[in-house]
Amino acid sequence: MFHESLRTDDDIERAFLKYGDMIYRLAFSQTQNKNDADDVFQEVFLRYIKGRKAFESEEHEKAWLIRVTINCSKKLWNSAWFRHTVALDENISFEMPQENEIYHALLQLPQIYRTVIHLFYYEDMSVAQISKVLGMKDSAVRTRLTRARDLLRTSLKGDFDYV
Repeated sequence: MFHESLRTDDDIERAFLKYGDMIYRLAFSQTQNKNDADDVFQEVFLRYIKGRKAFESEEHEKAWLIRVTINCSKKLWNSAWFRHTVALDENISFEMPQENEIYHALLQLPQIYRTVIHLFYYEDMSVAQISKVLGMKDSAVRTRLTRARDLLRTSLKGDFDYV
């Protein structure tokens, strides 16, 4: 049986153009793999298109998309397919060698730290926004950011004088 969605083609196109890059970057940050990030990205937008949820504001819509991206990534990690595969090394080149070193250091962080670092630095979200999206207390987000920075500092020590 066909259920009509609340979203129009214009709504879908607007969300894709406005949030597509953010969703893909977050999916890639979570999965650490282009193909898995592609799958998560596609799943998030399928859920968005099929969804009947009305959003109160653009901030609510963005938070929903972030939450769904994180949940889809977690679902991928818990799948039998994912548990029985071996990741291929994806050599991503960067313009500056420092970017490559930082990228690889970020990938070595535990997932809980990668998430808050990504949202804070790459999506320019405040601690309050991150805590709301992740359903955590502000203090827990600040703690994770501090621990992630400490891990990065330790990991990059010696590579850069300013760390």
